[in-house]
Amino acid sequence: MKSKVVDRFMWCVKFDTQSDPKSGTTPSTVGQMVFARELVEELKKIGLTDIDLDSNGYIMATLPSNLNEATPVVGFIAHMDTSPDFTGYGVCPKVVAYKGGDIVLDEKDDIILSAAVFPEIEKYKGQNIIVTNGKTLLGADDKAGVAEIVTAMEYLISHPEIKHGKIRIAFTPDEEIGQGADHFDVRKFGADFAYTMDGGEIGSLEYENFNAAVAKVIIHGSSVHPGYAKNKMKNSIKMAYRFISMLPVDETPEKTEKYQGFYHLTDIKGNVERTEMEFIIRDFHPAEFSDRKDTMHKAEKKINAEFGTGTVEIEIKDQYYNMQEIINKSLFVVDIAKEAITKTGITPKIVPIRGGTDGARLSYMGLPCPNIFAGGHNFHGKFEYIPTDSLEKACQVIVEIAQLVSMKN
Repeated sequence: MKSKVVDRFMWCVKFDTQSDPKSGTTPSTVGQMVFARELVEELKKIGLTDIDLDSNGYIMATLPSNLNEATPVVGFIAHMDTSPDFTGYGVCPKVVAYKGGDIVLDEKDDIILSAAVFPEIEKYKGQNIIVTNGKTLLGADDKAGVAEIVTAMEYLISHPEIKHGKIRIAFTPDEEIGQGADHFDVRKFGADFAYTMDGGEIGSLEYENFNAAVAKVIIHGSSVHPGYAKNKMKNSIKMAYRFISMLPVDETPEKTEKYQGFYHLTDIKGNVERTEMEFIIRDFHPAEFSDRKDTMHKAEKKINAEFGTGTVEIEIKDQYYNMQEIINKSLFVVDIAKEAITKTGITPKIVPIRGGTDGARLSYMGLPCPNIFAGGHNFHGKFEYIPTDSLEKACQVIVEIAQLVSMKN
């Protein structure tokens, strides 16, 4: 199974599927549909049925049951796009036999995957690791999940002695820009519950995630010749810095971990007359999530009180919510995943997702959907990597879940 999932992963990452939050289309980029069409051909080749690719780039397919009795229908889901924040064009993955220490990604430009900066890599000493060439992201988020699901389905088809009920799989576009569930038809998918294969390191199992919102802040200034600006100019850039200073200085991504939330300034552009900023707001707890949004509105009111009504405009939109509230009502789906992970010889690690998945929104749409490891590290950047053993173990977990679900009726 390992050679097949590695080969399939290497094939997947060479498609440029970087999503674009500003495109206004679904999928947001042409490359995602190009990959989707090729992926459909791959599903046909391995022998799945009911394969459907819709106009929005969503793929669904079925592995029919090989049982005589009815059992719950389980689903497996991954997303096809990669992060809009780092290029996914021209990915050149390479397999390194890791002996410990640093990995040189690009000798000419001195790009090094440092064991001092990323010490968790030392856990994979003696394994093969897939890395980038230091110029692009790798795309393990979530091409690893795609490759693992397809390979597990292929394995089940070629081993009919392994008993399983009906399995549904789906691949979505635009998860990285928060739109992966926008056009997902839960009824059409027809699963009783599902798992996203979109987690991080081997063994991780997640059913808590951030509550998430995006905030757009517009600051209106007034430009006057600097030689005659006293008591007249309102510099929107300086007011933007003032706004930022009103947010808790230690509650940013680089200073938080575990269950700590944050404010994250993702974009800023402007001049004296007008400055625009974009933030994402994250917190696990509903009350604190609400407080964070209130803090931004309080900053808005303070600046408007000082410089005039309408100086600052804020638009805050919720993106997704913590799936724990839904999963707690169906904890058997977590128990199945824990047992499956254990059966592969791995100790499950129940950890919160410091982010979100399609599964968070799908859970609120009526499809309980915890998140299982795909095996990668350092997503969304040039230091991304994935051990080949982790790819194989994720495939094995899918197969184990299929067998465990077949025993429930």
